[in-house]
Amino acid sequence: MEKGLFITFEGCDGCGKTTQINLLKDFFEKNKREVILTREPGAKGLGEKLREILLNYNGKVSDRCEEFLFLADRAQNIDEVIKPALSAGKIVLCDRHTDSTIAYQGYGRGLDIQRLKDLNNIATGGLKPDLTFIFDIDVQTSMARVGKNKDRMESAGMEFHKRVRQGYLELAKEDPDRIKVISALKTVEEIHQEILNLLANYI
Repeated sequence: MEKGLFITFEGCDGCGKTTQINLLKDFFEKNKREVILTREPGAKGLGEKLREILLNYNGKVSDRCEEFLFLADRAQNIDEVIKPALSAGKIVLCDRHTDSTIAYQGYGRGLDIQRLKDLNNIATGGLKPDLTFIFDIDVQTSMARVGKNKDRMESAGMEFHKRVRQGYLELAKEDPDRIKVISALKTVEEIHQEILNLLANYI
């Protein structure tokens, strides 16, 4: 059995990570590897319900409540989707994961970062991605790409998203072996090729 591989895709809204996930999925499938695509929040089943609350609930959601809802979604995704797929030797591509919690709830909302890291570790059972791509983009371009129809997280304001971006860059400095920063201002084709080049050490 081939070894499973866990790759996460991160970045501010509008950075193009979903496009790159689908391109990488196509690449692996052309090379006869079985790929599982998932996302946080919103993995199949319960996660879809949690995603609806997190992104579209109209009432007040406290910062700590938001934090625990994201973590609950993550625990479900790890147990029901990610771990079984990796155990079967599949490649898992995940749209957002633990780094999003640190960037958005830690740097963005101002919650305690070390506590969030500890809670992430509980939610994942200690499982970490093999490789993470952060697609870096300035906030003005990010919000322009998102457009007028913003969800609850996208509507948090410019200063919030500036802190999120800085959080991602800090995380990349802390863990350069796992986290690779790619400019989201390059063309789709250039970004895809950079991903394939970085993947050379893993496949």
